[in-house]
Amino acid sequence: MAGVRLAAPLLALKQGYSPVAVGTLLALFSLTQVVLALPAGRFADRHGLRRPMLLSVLAATLGTGLAAAFPVFVVLCVAALLTGGAAGASVISLQRHVGRSASGAVQLKQVFSWLAIGPAVSNFVGPFSAGLLIDFAGAEPGSDTGFRTAFLVLALLPLATACLVRSTREQLPVVSVPLMPGGRPKVWTLLQEARFRCLMLLNLCLSACWDVHTFVVPILGHERGISASSIGAILGAFAIAATLVRLVMPLLAQHLQEWRVLATAMLVTAAVFALYPFMSSAWAMGACAMLLGLALGSGNPMTMSLLHQITPEARHGEALGLRMMMVNSSSVVMPLLSGSAGALVGVTGVFWLAGAVVGLGSHLAWQLKADKNS
Repeated sequence: MAGVRLAAPLLALKQGYSPVAVGTLLALFSLTQVVLALPAGRFADRHGLRRPMLLSVLAATLGTGLAAAFPVFVVLCVAALLTGGAAGASVISLQRHVGRSASGAVQLKQVFSWLAIGPAVSNFVGPFSAGLLIDFAGAEPGSDTGFRTAFLVLALLPLATACLVRSTREQLPVVSVPLMPGGRPKVWTLLQEARFRCLMLLNLCLSACWDVHTFVVPILGHERGISASSIGAILGAFAIAATLVRLVMPLLAQHLQEWRVLATAMLVTAAVFALYPFMSSAWAMGACAMLLGLALGSGNPMTMSLLHQITPEARHGEALGLRMMMVNSSSVVMPLLSGSAGALVGVTGVFWLAGAVVGLGSHLAWQLKADKNS
């Protein structure tokens, strides 16, 4: 998905589509996740890991294969829907599986730091390899051969998941105890818990910044004449930094406080977004991307650790689905807003607005500390 998310908007820009159209295309990567998040979470609660993962493999391979065969805007939109939905469903089932495998707050921070390395590596391998293939696999300047090759190679990656997951041992099912009279608890009752509600709002702020960066960097690089491989390298630098911080976090898990890590991540993100528009070269943008990767990369393990501590075990999948639905609702809206805002106030305004929002939202982490200590 990360590779398609770089290649598809670059192809759309090459074909003459506007930033608003590109924002719409990027929003579709999250739209399916919004619709499927809760059903996918409940499906994972019922069926475990393997079945959701294998269905996700089929959807991801189909979507990327269609983009390779028919690299036109409408098909790119279909590929965005399929690969986005596949990534979302697989993440929910995997997070649920790993969270149930851990015992205690320290081990939760450790396992989710290790697990978060996977998407970080993907966010390097996907964009970087796609950018190289786009630049160097094209037979002629101006042809779509490089994009077709990139989509074809990316379509093979989910098949490795199918091989790896086949040997995974399923965990014993959890008997769900209804929390409301009359049967199954409503999903929205999770939001009645103050700590869960605060955690979701905080996670929403960090995820929105991730989406803004993913959307704005290709447009900024395109405007400044930076090549596709260099844009892929900038996004790859972001992914490398996110991976490095997640490699270190398991070693320091017993010394980390979730609320403190999240507050620091939000303040650093606000500072980087304030500086980003002043960076004019690929190297400078790459440095900002790495600092941003360190900040945003540290947030996910802490969020997932807290989520598994404050929700009932029988509803972990449902809680993960609700989190993904909320986060990806933002991911649908943010590219559209960023594209519209970029047309009005430029890329600089988009960066500064996002930085102001996440900076002001940092108070949520202190509220989470107060709730935890109460």
